[in-house]
Order: sequence, then structure tokens, then C-alpha cells
Amino acid sequence: MTLIVFDVDGTLIDSQHLIVAAQGLAFAEHGLAAPSRAESLSVVGLSLPQAFRRLVGEEGPIDGLSESYRRAFNTLRLDPSYEEPLFPGMEALVRRLHARDDVRLGIATGKARRGVDRLIETHGWQGWFATTQSADDAPSKPDPAMLLQAMAETGATPATTVMIGDTTYDMAMAVSAGAAAIGVAWGYHPAGALFGAGAATVVDSAEALGELFPTP
Repeated sequence: MTLIVFDVDGTLIDSQHLIVAAQGLAFAEHGLAAPSRAESLSVVGLSLPQAFRRLVGEEGPIDGLSESYRRAFNTLRLDPSYEEPLFPGMEALVRRLHARDDVRLGIATGKARRGVDRLIETHGWQGWFATTQSADDAPSKPDPAMLLQAMAETGATPATTVMIGDTTYDMAMAVSAGAAAIGVAWGYHPAGALFGAGAATVVDSAEALGELFPTP
């Protein structure tokens, strides 16, 4: 049995426009200049406190920015112009893997539990994931806790676990947990950085990703 764990932002869904806009509103609320788009996307995958710590330093208003971001994000997501579409081919791939008897699916994300629940409800994925790990459940990536908890919940071992993500934080988490790390090139960190963080391979499409898991 293989446990395949997916990151969310930048891997399953394209949420970059919403993330950048929400960060901009949060920074403005605290009288701070917004980070550049590249800076905003560089911290996607981290929990909010860790992300803002990287953007403004230890002395910045970490808690305030986190709360402002949550409010802005929840407001903006109601605006149709800020869609969070699945990346091409990912719905079909998740559906195909879910239907297999030799695979169990998981999620490990810097999103809060509420965001994970919303994702699953929006796409009709109730019951598809054997384990879902969020920022509310464990320390921020790249700490291996999320993956270790996912393994413990499903009875998987590092040798039978695969982490799929778009950031160096996903790859480093997988390496620390002893799991295989697969990077996707359509997300927010470049392929070279993913390889540098321990990715065994980096794919450029959902179809190529699916080919790594052939039906027995």
C-alpha cells in the first residue's frame, strides 16, 4: 500500500492571486509596504506565523499580520475574480488514484484546518483522503511532523510514502521524514530549487505525475 500525500497551494490548486492580494491587504492594514509577488510566493507552504516571520523578521507584527491575512483571505475568496482553480489534470489524477486499492491519499498543507475542509467540500472529495494534516495539527513545514503523523495515522512507512509538492519546504519535509519527494514544476518554487532540496524527480504535468504511479 502506497501513501501519496499532496500539498495544496501550488500543487493541487492555483491560489497565487488570492494569496498575493490577501498579503497586500494585510501589510497595508499594518502600515507596511507589501512584499513583491516573488517574495509573497516564496513563503507559500509555510504556516502563517512562519511565513510572516520570514517576510518581516522576528520583530515584526507576526500575530497581527496573520490575523489580518486570514480576514482578507476569507473576504477575497468570495470575490469571483479570485478563483482557486485546480491545476489542469489534477482532479482526474486524484480521482484515479483514489479509486485504486493499492493507494491511500493524504494532504499536508500550511493551510488551516478550515481551509482543508473547504477544499474537500468544494471538490466533493469527502472520504477520499485517509489523512489530512494542516497548520493546526503540526509545526510548519519543513518540519517532518505532518508526514510522520500521516504515516502513523495510516500505518504507512517512510519506504511506502510519497510527498508531492511545489516548494522546497515540501521536499525538505519529505527528506526529513524519510519519504520520497516528488516536485511539480507548475507551482511557486523553480525546479532547480526543488532538486536542491531533495526532490527525486520534478514533473511538468499531471499526466507525467500519474505515469509515476502505474496501475499494477
